[in-house]
Amino acid sequence: MALGKTVRQLLSEVDSAELTEWHAFYQLEPFGSLIEDERHGVAVATLANINRNPKVRDEPYKALDFISWRRFDQVRDEPILLADPQAQSRLIMQKIFKSK
Repeated sequence: MALGKTVRQLLSEVDSAELTEWHAFYQLEPFGSLIEDERHGVAVATLANINRNPKVRDEPYKALDFISWRRFDQVRDEPILLADPQAQSRLIMQKIFKSK
């Protein structure tokens, strides 16, 4: 969506190697709406902590307090590596494009 293309248009222009490179880059430097949510959560938590009354709430707010639809503990840190290169490509495509 950010590229202004449909999935079909993107797949006609990008091969498996490039998708793999983008996936690797995302592992190092995440981007997209989930990261924007985190960034917003940090900003809101900072503002809430500046105005927090420690007598009423002794625990500081965290970003996750303001991102109820996202669970940080569900993010997988270890890569999934398959022996079959084609199966690995299919898995990458499924994860990137949320297909079944």
